[in-house]
Amino acid sequence: MRAFGPVAGMCAVALIALACSPHAVAKGTGQVFISSEKDNTITVLDGKTDTVMRTIDTCERPRGMEWNQEHTQIYVACGDSDVIGIVDIAKFQTVDELPYIRDPEAFQIDWQRNQLYVSNEEDAALSIYDIKNRRVVTSIEVGEEPEGVMMSKDRSKVWVTSEASNLVSVIDIDQEQVLADILVDARPRRFAAPPDEHEIWVTCELAGKVDIIDPKTDKVTGSISFLPQGMRPEQVTPVGVVMTKDGKTAYVGLGRANHVAVVDVASRKVTKYILVGNRPWGLTLTADEKKLYVTNGLSDDVSIIDTQTLKTIKSVRVGQVPYIALIDD
Repeated sequence: MRAFGPVAGMCAVALIALACSPHAVAKGTGQVFISSEKDNTITVLDGKTDTVMRTIDTCERPRGMEWNQEHTQIYVACGDSDVIGIVDIAKFQTVDELPYIRDPEAFQIDWQRNQLYVSNEEDAALSIYDIKNRRVVTSIEVGEEPEGVMMSKDRSKVWVTSEASNLVSVIDIDQEQVLADILVDARPRRFAAPPDEHEIWVTCELAGKVDIIDPKTDKVTGSISFLPQGMRPEQVTPVGVVMTKDGKTAYVGLGRANHVAVVDVASRKVTKYILVGNRPWGLTLTADEKKLYVTNGLSDDVSIIDTQTLKTIKSVRVGQVPYIALIDD
């Protein structure tokens, strides 16, 4: 057997470690993946140059996306195909799917239980899906037109918004039942929370505000309204919301108002409005939180915000009706 010299031996060890690492393919490419509802594709951007690299064909009406446990595949909810598609990001192609999931929109994954928690828009339900056995194990009734799904960090609860019922449902995962239905303002859409989850933020699209829920009491304890200069209240339709890792700053996409609001979380005050494309509704921060990617549903593009200067630095054309961005970083 050939013996390695010191340098060659070190290289061999490094190559073996890289090949065996679950993050070997995907880690740190900086690539940005954007699902587009109307043309059944995911657009891939080079995160360094923010230029389009390619598109990936998917199942029909791709919306919410999440990483697999190894960070080598993207799970994408395809509402018109009734499946969760699985995209291999090394091959840039759809390689598999999880079937029999009615009209999925948003979802969260619990890899300890090997389960998906999926909002089923047309069925007014949250499905709990067994990934290994590829089947729905239970379907929990919630309000009409559920969309946003957020799992607590301790994996004990899931919050679900119901757009047409103006409800946030709190679901106990182990008991597989609704603990509380919280009445919020008109058309709740998506969630964000600070690291300690002492409050839950939910965007209320037709009310033009964010409602804030105390998860200990399941009560709405406050709200934040938005009105960029020159806009009418009916134009303000918040959907997407994301918080920084330290929980100090929130960004809210204001829909038809074509702005992103920057909010100081502690004071609940808007500190700035940033002009973006038409109807921003999906917001994703990079891992270093230096850039914010905003999907604009009515202008078919992505606005990229420099979070240091709080200015839009670039707009990139993507697919039709972009939903959300997922970043490989």
